[in-house]
Amino acid sequence: MKLLILGANGFIGSHASDYILKHRPDWRIAAMDLSDGHLKDCLGHKHFSFKKGDITKERTWIEAQVKECDVVLPLVAIANPATYVKNPLAVFELDFEANLEIVRHCVRYKKRIVFPSTSEVYGMSPDIPYNEESSRLVTGPIAKERWIYSCSKQMMDRVIYAYGQHHGLQFTLFRPFNWFGPRLDSVWEEGKASRVVSQFLSNILHKRGIVLVGGGAQKRCFLYIDDAIRALASILDNKNGCADGRIFNIGDPDSEASIAELAEMMLYLVGACPGYENVRSQVKITTVGGEAHYGKGYQDVDRRVPDIGNAKKHLGWTPSVSLRDGLRQTIAYYLANRPTA
Repeated sequence: MKLLILGANGFIGSHASDYILKHRPDWRIAAMDLSDGHLKDCLGHKHFSFKKGDITKERTWIEAQVKECDVVLPLVAIANPATYVKNPLAVFELDFEANLEIVRHCVRYKKRIVFPSTSEVYGMSPDIPYNEESSRLVTGPIAKERWIYSCSKQMMDRVIYAYGQHHGLQFTLFRPFNWFGPRLDSVWEEGKASRVVSQFLSNILHKRGIVLVGGGAQKRCFLYIDDAIRALASILDNKNGCADGRIFNIGDPDSEASIAELAEMMLYLVGACPGYENVRSQVKITTVGGEAHYGKGYQDVDRRVPDIGNAKKHLGWTPSVSLRDGLRQTIAYYLANRPTA
């Protein structure tokens, strides 16, 4: 199989590339991203070809690759809550418009697409847990601009599904629930960590304060990247068409924790590492309102819990790494890869 991965240098893309080259020796990967810093184990591999570029500018190359490949995995998106509020149009233009062109190439050339949806499409749905086939997708008022990401992704889900129903597009949608692990973000550079696990870790390692938006009462379910990539690989394998036309929540309902609990757990785990024994007393935890932290267009969700029955039934997948063990491995990775002065 020849797989096209757009956004290969990102968190999901780099782990997926590593896994495929190791465990699927007869597959070939064509890849693109703006940089290649996370792909050091892939570059030079005989089954991995990489082009440095921007998907909004390399349209001719992308179309040619879609024509030649079997499956397309488009992972390029803005997934940063601060950006949803500060630059919502950039989110729409990349996450929806740029990806729509890629979807239409897949329709035109009859290629399979495996597309990353998001747990955010459920919005403020009252359904707990969220079911891919029956849960209501509920978002907030137009003035709460943070929902442009959720709506862009939801609309893409609907367009892909409609192409599948009416034009024969072969597709699978997967919805990550707070995937975390090594390479999630850069924790050593100021301002580069945009997601909660990497943000907290960056602040702890630099002994800066941790800010809990709304007191950190919100609960999330976290999934370690190794478990996540196993699920994604099964979707790509698509044995006996098990993933065709389906939507999968990929998360761990048993690894639910409040954001405040996550902060305390991470402080404890970092405090067990040499050189950070006193970190709990050095890192102050404060509370701030959501709008004060992100801007007036922000709105939050109390809980996001996935129903993973579809993944269990059709993919034979269940998560195996606990939140604590995943955090321990993530912390160890970043400490082992601390940049030298």
